[in-house]
Amino acid sequence: MNEIYRPLFLRDFPIVVTDLESAELIKYAANAFLAAKITFINEIAALCERVGADVKEVAKGIGLDGRIGNKFLHAGPGFGGSCFPKDTKALARIGQEHAVPMQITETVIKVNDEIKRRMIDKLLDLCGGSFNGKTVAVLGVTFKPNTDDMRDAPSLTIIPALVGGGAKIKVVDPQGRHEGEALLPGVSWQDDPYKAARNADLVVILTEWNEFRGLDLKRIAKRMATPHMADLRNIYSAHDAKKAGFSAYAAVGRPPLLAD
Repeated sequence: MNEIYRPLFLRDFPIVVTDLESAELIKYAANAFLAAKITFINEIAALCERVGADVKEVAKGIGLDGRIGNKFLHAGPGFGGSCFPKDTKALARIGQEHAVPMQITETVIKVNDEIKRRMIDKLLDLCGGSFNGKTVAVLGVTFKPNTDDMRDAPSLTIIPALVGGGAKIKVVDPQGRHEGEALLPGVSWQDDPYKAARNADLVVILTEWNEFRGLDLKRIAKRMATPHMADLRNIYSAHDAKKAGFSAYAAVGRPPLLAD
């Protein structure tokens, strides 16, 4: 194995030789720690919304501390994917089996689920308290951009709640349709965000694909029946939304634009 990894070692990448049990816990502990960091900033985002702070500024400030760092401090609708949910649950299970409860990790799992449900409440507010009869354009359903992976994606919690509430859902995702068609029944798939926004009551940015970072917001707003936006990845701002003609805009942990 040392010979196989020798080219990396020559480039100053460290090689750690350890026992099997330690190697397994290194993997689980690393992902659990990162999941905890994401969940922490998402909880701070909820507090920011109550006290009038901006989570982007808070994350920038604490990220300047070298002991904390600025990675994995982006507030959003909760983590998903193939690693963080699986490895946090595995670490929690190992702790239970050996009578050493991983209480922080167990709390991270619980809070992450609550964060996803909190996003539903945010959308409900933008829809006037009811999804029934509303048309919602959802931009992005994979757990992160540049993948077709839908495992434990926030969309799998949020979109069924919209459909169950009586909303008509139009989805745009550059790669998510292949898996998403089976996982998200009752939605229509579109290839273009501007087409999806036509006559919509709400646009939701759920995955931060590059395709959604440079949208012509004015063009989107003009096509909508009710120009409301839920930016769950904090790509834009209330100022951007107001300038483009949106009457309501909500992000995660940032100042909103409230409808009159």
